[in-house]
Amino acid sequence: MRHRSVTYSPARHNEATFQALADPTRRAVLDLLRRGAQPAGQIASAFPVSRPAISKHLRLLRRAHLVREHREGRHRVYQLNPEPLRAVDSWIEQYRQFWTASLNNLKSFVESEYARELEVDSRKPK
Repeated sequence: MRHRSVTYSPARHNEATFQALADPTRRAVLDLLRRGAQPAGQIASAFPVSRPAISKHLRLLRRAHLVREHREGRHRVYQLNPEPLRAVDSWIEQYRQFWTASLNNLKSFVESEYARELEVDSRKPK
């Protein structure tokens, strides 16, 4: 039997979140759950794959803490837990800043080149 760490590890938790989000079906399940909590059967019926396949996806989402599960009678009901997505947003924010700065630099460059061309054109005799 493998030994597993019992302590909470943010890095391991974030890795599980990113791995869960890597699959398009799991992302689609999360999109579906944005509308509200749903039973597993209803989630499964929204996809063209088998119920056991959806159960595996839900298990991975649960392990990544992206969904919460509770029982209502005989049904397992799942709801979105957006909290782990904060780590994803923080990671993406670095790229937003990069692209914003890059686009601002490009805009400045294009505007200065355009102004320079206008200046050169205004000096030419007509």
